[in-house]
Amino acid sequence: MSTQHTTSRRDFLKLSSLAGGGLLLGFSWFSSEAEVPTLLKAPPAGTMGFNSYLSISTDGVITISSPNPELGQNIMTSFPMIVAEELDADWTKVKVIQAPLDTKGFDRQLTGGSGAVPHSWNKLRTAGATARFMLIQAAAKKWNVPAEECTAANSVVTHSSGKQLGYGELAEAAAALPVPKEVKFKNAKDFKLIGTAIKNVANKSIITGKPLFGMDFYRPGMLFAMIQRPEAFGTKIKSVDSAAAKAMPGIVDVVVFQNNVAIVGKSTWEVAKARKAVKIIYEPDGAVESTADHDALFKSLLDTGTATVRRKNGDVDAAFAGAAKTIKRDYQCPFIAHAPMEPMNFFAHVREDGVELIGPTQTPASAQTATAKLLNIPEDRITLEITRLGGGFGRRLKFDYVVEAAELSKLINAPVKVIWSREDDMSGGSYRPAVRYRFEAALDAAGNLVGYKCRGVGINAGNPTREDNFPSGAVPNLLIDCIEHKSAITTGPWRAPITNFLGFAEQAFLDEVAEAAKKDPVQFRLELLEKAKAAPVGEIKYDINRMITVIKTAAEKAGWGKLPGVSQGFSVYFSHRSYVAQVCNVLMQAGKPVVQKITAVSDCGQVINLSGAKQQVMGGIVDGLGHAMYSKLSFKNGAAEQKNFNTYRLIRMQEIPEVETHFIDNGIDPTGLGEPALPPTGGAVANAIFKATGKRIYTQPFIEDANFKTI
Repeated sequence: MSTQHTTSRRDFLKLSSLAGGGLLLGFSWFSSEAEVPTLLKAPPAGTMGFNSYLSISTDGVITISSPNPELGQNIMTSFPMIVAEELDADWTKVKVIQAPLDTKGFDRQLTGGSGAVPHSWNKLRTAGATARFMLIQAAAKKWNVPAEECTAANSVVTHSSGKQLGYGELAEAAAALPVPKEVKFKNAKDFKLIGTAIKNVANKSIITGKPLFGMDFYRPGMLFAMIQRPEAFGTKIKSVDSAAAKAMPGIVDVVVFQNNVAIVGKSTWEVAKARKAVKIIYEPDGAVESTADHDALFKSLLDTGTATVRRKNGDVDAAFAGAAKTIKRDYQCPFIAHAPMEPMNFFAHVREDGVELIGPTQTPASAQTATAKLLNIPEDRITLEITRLGGGFGRRLKFDYVVEAAELSKLINAPVKVIWSREDDMSGGSYRPAVRYRFEAALDAAGNLVGYKCRGVGINAGNPTREDNFPSGAVPNLLIDCIEHKSAITTGPWRAPITNFLGFAEQAFLDEVAEAAKKDPVQFRLELLEKAKAAPVGEIKYDINRMITVIKTAAEKAGWGKLPGVSQGFSVYFSHRSYVAQVCNVLMQAGKPVVQKITAVSDCGQVINLSGAKQQVMGGIVDGLGHAMYSKLSFKNGAAEQKNFNTYRLIRMQEIPEVETHFIDNGIDPTGLGEPALPPTGGAVANAIFKATGKRIYTQPFIEDANFKTI
């Protein structure tokens, strides 16, 4: 691969201590196969075309420049752990720095879809193993001994005679050697770092308040801006009176653009005060919808809408016509906000010679492309520096806030940092789509599931189904279809897109079907999977054995059905290449069901950092429980009714149950973990509440479900 990397080169060399010489390896992160690292002389003569770099300096420091944005998924710890493992490095001498955007060097410089580690696993291992090989070769050459007599451990090469040399001492000699075309990876049984618990490398900086996040960024001379966007979706600006705001202290300008009004000034406090003085009148611009409209719409489309068939197996009509028993249930979820702790923000400086962008984004390349299109300039004239993200959950996959900062900078001809308030984030952002599902099941006289239907109706949801997920392939007659309604309300991916609610609906429904079939919920799922294994219906796009394993392990670890006085609910789900089964324990306290504990068993392939993995699972469960139980965003005349945390309910610390985590060690490569633990949570909780109360839940948030309200 021939590319150029021209941004922050000097900073990288400084941080990696390479100014004094050493070994620098470049490697491709995102090709389909791990590539042979290419040797760079240090210091390099000019820019070199690589996506990312492993460096070993003469003082023994090992540095990884990481391209993927870090938003709390622990990527900046896991990536160097993989390299350090294959390198046999001293972990105390490993550091990582954030790479800037390089669209020529990276083909997947983004964070989303739980895909970073699975995508980069072999590339990172190759980089570390190659460096280790070359260091051993360098030591063998210095000692004039066969390389086979040398071993590496803890950043030291040792000869069988006992002689030793540190990696820093060998770095320059290794740089003079040819790069091997093939290297051998370590056996998993020999891992010393991978699979252990390692503290997040940024913990100290975060705890001590180092300026890591976009909100922390400041440059002398920059202006600050807040933007008033339409208060209601489906409206546009009719008139703006900004005279009073412009006259206030510290205000530089009030700019109207793209249906927005930007208040620009010298401090956030002055801008926030002046914003309240701007008088804006809006008028309708298309459909202005309310939640009441959506409720009626859902019912109509479920009953009479024209659907797109996503999967069809067998003769569904005949199966239902001849069934001994049928079950039909509807499940509904509302819009919800992403609500990251750090609201949207971005710095932009549009100059004659180029554009500088700095801030938190999950999709830096898309932001750069959109900015180039807006300003009608080549992309290579735009640099983008990625700060740490204070949460994202999919909201920062969008880049509207980046583009508006660039456009405003051009309009005012000055560097500017645009800051969204919490109310901006909640009322003018991008939401999880509202969706309603209708599930139907047909059982024969023996309690076998012979027919299954699912229709999903979503508002700006695209395809709200996952037609190839379980139980597809396990039911002889199956129909999955969907309908979409287009709305002015903006939507986008929310952690575990679509499956975050679909997982609850599917698993709650299967639990009710198991009850109708007079079968244990765990055994009912296992029977279906065994049928799919023995006689698959259509294509199977999930791993049956991996799903069976997490189901059995979760039931065992949680003591399924063996805890007196405890009501248990079960759920299992496959998403983002990984499998998670959960058992929820509920106790009745003062006549109300209380979630006491959730046991989760995850199969995400090889666990890199046990500490990070546990946090991802626990975080996903807390996120899934909190939003299933409490969160809702409703609309009235196009405007969000919940604008801050005083009206938008999130889970509270005292409501978080005990979470017990387990991982399946099956020897396969990593398959992702940022999202898979969230989808099963709602189902496990709802099914446990049913066991405790005898009442099924069909609507999120649970606290608004008619059955839950009566508890």
